[in-house]
Amino acid sequence: MLRGPDGAEAEMTFTKIGEKQFIIDHTEVPDAFRGQGAGLRLVTKAVEDARASGKKIIPLCPFAAAQFRRHPEWADVLKP
Repeated sequence: MLRGPDGAEAEMTFTKIGEKQFIIDHTEVPDAFRGQGAGLRLVTKAVEDARASGKKIIPLCPFAAAQFRRHPEWADVLKP
């Protein structure tokens, strides 16, 4: 979650699937964060966490799926 000075929150929800993978279900970015890369920061953090813990990501969220298409360097954590 990211919180702005006005209290607005950008968030990503996920579901754990066993010990080695998780689904990114949804990202929510309020107007206060639009155009600032908040959604990308959330997905990037999930990728970093997955790498650090040896997990794979299933990006069901359309935004997260689009980011994975734009970032082929994340393929190591993408669940085929």
